[in-house]
Amino acid sequence: MVSFILNENEVSTALPPGMLLLDFIRYRQHLKGTKIGCREGDCGACTILVGEIAGEKMRYRTATSCLMPIGNANGKHIVTIEGINSVGLNAIQQAMVDEGATQCGFCTPGFVMSFAGHCMSGNEPTKKNAIASIDGNICRCTGYKSIERAATRINDLLIDRREGSPSKFAVENKILPEYFSQIEARLKLLNGELVILKTDRAINFLAGGTDLYVQKHDSMTNSDIRFLSEKSFLKGISKEGNRCRMGASTTVTDLCESEIILAHFPHFTKFAKLVSSTQIRNMATLAGNFVNASPIGDFTVYFLALDAVLVLSDGDKMRELPLRNFYKGYKVLDKKPEEFLEKIYFELPEEHSKFNFEKVSKRTHLDIASVNTAMKLTMSGNMITKANVSAGGVAPVPLFLTKASAFLSGKSVSPETVEEAIHIAQTEISPISDTRGSEEYKRLLLSQLIKAHFIELFPELES
Repeated sequence: MVSFILNENEVSTALPPGMLLLDFIRYRQHLKGTKIGCREGDCGACTILVGEIAGEKMRYRTATSCLMPIGNANGKHIVTIEGINSVGLNAIQQAMVDEGATQCGFCTPGFVMSFAGHCMSGNEPTKKNAIASIDGNICRCTGYKSIERAATRINDLLIDRREGSPSKFAVENKILPEYFSQIEARLKLLNGELVILKTDRAINFLAGGTDLYVQKHDSMTNSDIRFLSEKSFLKGISKEGNRCRMGASTTVTDLCESEIILAHFPHFTKFAKLVSSTQIRNMATLAGNFVNASPIGDFTVYFLALDAVLVLSDGDKMRELPLRNFYKGYKVLDKKPEEFLEKIYFELPEEHSKFNFEKVSKRTHLDIASVNTAMKLTMSGNMITKANVSAGGVAPVPLFLTKASAFLSGKSVSPETVEEAIHIAQTEISPISDTRGSEEYKRLLLSQLIKAHFIELFPELES
């Protein structure tokens, strides 16, 4: 059985836990406010709120229900547009009406839920953050300016919010219904009675599902799935000495909110926003990005340059494997079917280290890379003592550029060093022509992006 709270009501179902929450909401619970759009997590029409007890506090994040199986709702609070209705319009809905921020109305529930996510988040209440909360929602009618005006009005509701529970503030200020104040206590009771889904012998592993349900929608629904996102030992980010350890189910948003990550990678959030929308970052896991084995996996390329190490487990035995050795060929991994990724660790950049990530895609945001690359340099004055360079989109696998990295180690920073490193990198790659660009274009991109690394890290080289 899968059990969770749907809006105000507790729900238990024996339906296949691989069934998508969108279909359960619309066709089993007959809540039609959650719309069916792209079914690939791109349009945001099916956006919901997912509430859970994280540590010692209640936390709400948005998600696309078209990519979320009901197994991942187990023990959580799932909120649809119907679940935030009050007597009359709530403050979010009223702002949308007052600013004329809807025309055909199809996309509107998704926008309202994303704004609700902003109101329930711990993010600083700024207009920039309010608009960022809807980066995963598409509207074909309004031209967006009216929605941006509504975002400003909604954000103004939060100006007086101080530290404390965002959900408590939202209830007290009648942004969301009163019943939200009871959810934490109800979830504690529900989770005290939950029977964890008995799928531990299944070898169809699933964490966020943001790629699996795009690629294998039909087969996933009735698969025997081992749900990893509810395993507490697969969560968390910690620091031990100079080593950072992360549970494999760590989401992109978890990384963006981690004090450890932000202290050592102050531009991490900027990089992350090149990758996907808020809803997908809330769901997508680090392990999923690695195991997906896409040659252009953004975070795979990011952590290749950090020389990350994977901890794989079959439930009994564990083994460690450098991320750079994980890929044996196109979509072929050094992983047994019964193994899953349990942890990832890497050495945090030292005081004299420099790090950068670059990506080119047809759109700046929310798009798959044509070529992406990351670089970590350890410096002693103007001398590079160690270099790690990675690249995606230029080989059948995410690639650690072994030769270029070795060449840069021990060299001083100069235009000549950069040009020679580019020349060596070109001998290591084997891009193909496809919809994201020709072979020649991808070779040019990698050369330009390596230059971009150095210009970003050493601005004096720009001239």
